[in-house]
Amino acid sequence: MSRPKIGAVAAIAQLDGWSIASNHPDAIAKTFRFADFNAAFGFMTRVALMADKLDHHPEWSNVYNRVEVLLTTHDADGVTELDVRLAKFMDSAA
Repeated sequence: MSRPKIGAVAAIAQLDGWSIASNHPDAIAKTFRFADFNAAFGFMTRVALMADKLDHHPEWSNVYNRVEVLLTTHDADGVTELDVRLAKFMDSAA
């Protein structure tokens, strides 16, 4: 099922610290930094559980205490409310 796009600009207006992804203008991005690897991995675990509930999964990478996240809804070819919802959850989990 395709979801309606809201666009990256509208999405980041609702979020703190998120930006339009430099390499993907139809996506939003944020880098989270933690005290150490354990804290970063704990964050990723909490987000993974929510992502499964939403059936919406981030593109992300982890290096030691840093987690880089990119959110977009592939079947909509852009950012949807689902991305905003997951981004807000990530912000609260961090």
